[in-house]
Amino acid sequence: MASAQEVVASHRADDSGELFGITELCGEFGITLRTIRFYEDKGLLSPRRVNGARVYTRRDRARLALILRSKDIGSPLSEIKRYLD
Repeated sequence: MASAQEVVASHRADDSGELFGITELCGEFGITLRTIRFYEDKGLLSPRRVNGARVYTRRDRARLALILRSKDIGSPLSEIKRYLD
């Protein structure tokens, strides 16, 4: 399993290449739309908007993966946000 730093580094490159929709991320990570919106409200994710639709970059996808991993080991959102910032 890759370390958190390796995951972020691998997604830090060109953000404009690969884009994801919210339903695509939900399916990939097995979470609900509401979960992603909750993380946005808490300032953990900030997707771009294209014609009103949320569009996520590879960086956003990597952040979401880190958020979910951190939640799995019991980290509170405030600590996760501090780490990501």
